[in-house]
Amino acid sequence: MILFKNEIKNTFVLSLPIVVSQIGQMLMSVTDNIMVGKVGAQALAAASIANAMFMLIMVVGFGLTVAVTPLTAIAYGAGKDEECGVVLRQGILVNLFFGTLLCGITLLFSESIQYLNQPDEIVGPASLYMKVLGISMLPLMLFQSYRQFAEGVSFLKPAMIIMLLANIVNIFANWIFIYGNLGATPLGLTGAGIATFSSRTFMAVTLMIVIRRSSKMKRFDPTLNYRKIDFSMMRRLLSIGIPAGFQYFFEVSAFTASSIMIGWIGTVALAAHQIALNLASISFMVAMGISSAATIRVSNAVGRKDIHGTRAAGFSALVFCAGFMALAGLIFILFRFFLPTLYIAEKEVIDISAALLVIVAFFQISDGTQAVGLGILRGITDMKIPTLITFAAYWLMGLPSGYFMAFKLDMGIYGVWYGLFISLTASALFMMIRFNSKSKIYPAHYMEEL
Repeated sequence: MILFKNEIKNTFVLSLPIVVSQIGQMLMSVTDNIMVGKVGAQALAAASIANAMFMLIMVVGFGLTVAVTPLTAIAYGAGKDEECGVVLRQGILVNLFFGTLLCGITLLFSESIQYLNQPDEIVGPASLYMKVLGISMLPLMLFQSYRQFAEGVSFLKPAMIIMLLANIVNIFANWIFIYGNLGATPLGLTGAGIATFSSRTFMAVTLMIVIRRSSKMKRFDPTLNYRKIDFSMMRRLLSIGIPAGFQYFFEVSAFTASSIMIGWIGTVALAAHQIALNLASISFMVAMGISSAATIRVSNAVGRKDIHGTRAAGFSALVFCAGFMALAGLIFILFRFFLPTLYIAEKEVIDISAALLVIVAFFQISDGTQAVGLGILRGITDMKIPTLITFAAYWLMGLPSGYFMAFKLDMGIYGVWYGLFISLTASALFMMIRFNSKSKIYPAHYMEEL
């Protein structure tokens, strides 16, 4: 019991700066939309379609980079400081390679906007904006490499501070390039893309300098001194990163598909959907922070060859996250009619949003559990089966059942959301079962290799 309580406390302390970093990342997107919106509805519409397409590519990149955290944390837990540096250096090579590949894919996809039956006036701006976002993948992947390494050795505050400072850089760069201040040419939406590239470059360069100059980091040798290319380490990174990329893609693409289905119902339904989804994403950001902290704690225990610690770290994170998400669910129910008014004044949209928030409230624990479940399984480097679970939960269970309820049973938008409830609950259940079984045997097998 004492071990369990200590793990909850340690997970809480670790998760705080990670949550703040993720909220900072979300705020950057919010400020972009606000500042682009002042240019006009056309610019905002172009940003919306470009961001929706780019998000599907970016989350794959995020998934690829998360492999650095568990491998670093396992080495750190085992007291293998030099190996932590090896993970970082090989991770940078892998992530920059895939960052270049994803940049190329983004540039190609930006040309496909003209075939998506979008208004002619937004095709050009959206395509150009997406191209600039694609180029920003390179500094973003570099930043993520250093950030995931820093998380693996529990060096969390610098990334948090840099993310918050990057918001200031982004706002200032938006002010210059979108509106044409300080003698610059007003570039509108393209200016927002340049500002995003600038802020991501600031993030990457600053975190790299901080980590390389920190006295706490010297024992890990976080330099770019490549004595050799470690193909064995690269394979380990890819064995985690590629499935993680698919996990993120399956989840985000499923929510994108749900938005498309709700768009078939009507504008009012889509507006209510976006409000409910945006509110749900706030509590999900906290769950993701707890998930990242849980990955670190579980991996540290694996590195120490501590099976009991591995299970305690995993299950305590699940309990901690479930408690927070239950509280969030209660808030959503109590304030379901007030929260939508922060977005819109139209009564019909508010009423539908309020009804959706009841569904959101009931799937909060499932949402948090599946997020943390993926994190703790990542901590024991169990990736392939969880990836298949993610695909099955969203694309074989949730979306088909949501479509059936929405359009065959005439449940409309609520049917789609019941489908999402099924997805999250199924994923949560199978993730818990998987961790309970694998944490008894897999770490012991893995520990023999340490």
